Amino acid sequence: MIIGAGPAGSACAYTLAKAGKAVLVIERADTPGLKNVTGGRFYTYALEMVEKGLTLEAPLERKVTHEQIMLLGDKRAISIDYHDTSFNEEGKVAQSYTVLRSAFDEWFAGKAEELGAIVACGIKVDDLITKNGKIVGVIAGEDEMYADVVVAADGVNAFIAQKAGLIGDIEGHAVGVGIKEVIELPAKIIEERFILSKDEGAARMILGCTEGIHGGGFLYTNSDSLSLGCVLTPQEVVNHGKSVHAIFQDMKMHPTIYPLIEGGETVEYEAHLVSELGYRGIPKKLYRDGFLIIGESAGFVINTGYSIRGIDLAILSGIAAAKAIIATNDPAMVGQTYMNQLEMTKLIASMKAVDGYFDMLEIPRIFSAYPKLATDVFGQLYRMEGEVPISMKKEVLRLIKANGLSIWQLMKDGFKGVRSI
Repeated sequence: MIIGAGPAGSACAYTLAKAGKAVLVIERADTPGLKNVTGGRFYTYALEMVEKGLTLEAPLERKVTHEQIMLLGDKRAISIDYHDTSFNEEGKVAQSYTVLRSAFDEWFAGKAEELGAIVACGIKVDDLITKNGKIVGVIAGEDEMYADVVVAADGVNAFIAQKAGLIGDIEGHAVGVGIKEVIELPAKIIEERFILSKDEGAARMILGCTEGIHGGGFLYTNSDSLSLGCVLTPQEVVNHGKSVHAIFQDMKMHPTIYPLIEGGETVEYEAHLVSELGYRGIPKKLYRDGFLIIGESAGFVINTGYSIRGIDLAILSGIAAAKAIIATNDPAMVGQTYMNQLEMTKLIASMKAVDGYFDMLEIPRIFSAYPKLATDVFGQLYRMEGEVPISMKKEVLRLIKANGLSIWQLMKDGFKGVRSI
């Protein structure tokens, strides 16, 4: 029994059903993907691990060929664009695509159904059934349902994992609050504004858009829409005194952002919590007798600042859980087998390898002073007013001081950043 029909739950259900197991997926929303939110990017290798060639069937948007980083400061911006045409070679599956979860999740759950899994929507799981220390089923309203193994794939809130006693209440510092709009625009206009060829897409990470709060923005190009949003630390939002919505609207109106979305129509407006701790957010134990945690419920999310990964990790964990269930007929052994399978997918090792980025992103000046300093320096670099140029070294030192920084602070942060990565 799998609770949640997101990518983790569907990957698990697909793999189990393909092996001939009896699978029930319980989804709270009326259709898979209806309640799910993501920035909008998916790395295809994970879906190919479910089954080779499956990516070619998936309802994906654009191949990401432009990796972009944008720094905002007042009315200025710096954009870095890495363009790799090999990501769009004809006849090959691209490294990553932009994606809309409502379409993708419904399709993926449907593929699991085709193999024999039962997907029951509109059902809220209220509690777990435990006998002699083993989890043997769930309670949904007045109904009791039993299974050899229960798999929790219910997302960042992880209510079921809390019911199992494996995690506590979510703490404010452990999550960000994400807000996102899907803005419709004709494909031709998207391609003109982002300098894209047909089917090419851009994935843009944005710093300096959160008014000093820990967090950042994102902008993904879909086939005929844009996914624009930002993620902020809830505790700092409270102290800031300005709503998440207001901060997001100011970001949209920035003179370098607005021309990209001008004339578009907002067709979706979404908000959701996002796991922020990376490797440090993985619970100490991911299983109990008869019970496993997968996907974002298990904290499987990576944020390095220049990219955010969640869907691919969720799918890997779903595969690992399914293979563990298939590999043993003893429910008591499934948990440890699951951990072994996670090691084989290199999921946890991959998260541990980039754990240091968390320390770098804890530097508060990354979200305020440094983006502004960078745009101020570039502003001076390209200003020509017919006067004798000022020494750039002196001007940079002046701007460092004007932004409330010091050379010593820059050196300390630089050393911490290099050590972190």
